[in-house]
Amino acid sequence: MQRRSVSNRTRGNLAVAFLAWAGLCGVAALASAPCVRADVVAYLVNVTVRPGYNFANADAALSYGHGICDKVSQSRSYAQVMGDVKADFNTSDEYQASYLISQAVNELCPALIWQLRNSAAGYRPPAP
Repeated sequence: MQRRSVSNRTRGNLAVAFLAWAGLCGVAALASAPCVRADVVAYLVNVTVRPGYNFANADAALSYGHGICDKVSQSRSYAQVMGDVKADFNTSDEYQASYLISQAVNELCPALIWQLRNSAAGYRPPAP
């Protein structure tokens, strides 16, 4: 196998291209950062199309999602919120519960994302 040598000029061009790309991505991220707002439609699509939740209607799904946001804003631990969701839906499925929690926070109350993430740090599912 023969090793190809990359010239300093090629490395320089790659570095410039990467910095230009990173700069554009950074500008785009900064430009979109203040636009964090709730996306009710995305939440409803994600939790009503996915099987397993069986909300009676969109209002029930929204009410439940806002209830999750309230629990997170009241500094309830991730383990407590997970326990509530699993009890409400009579399931032991960690993924189903965590999906609903993440959809609610990401789409209905995105300002609480870091609070939820910090609360979830170190979470371990209960033993089966």
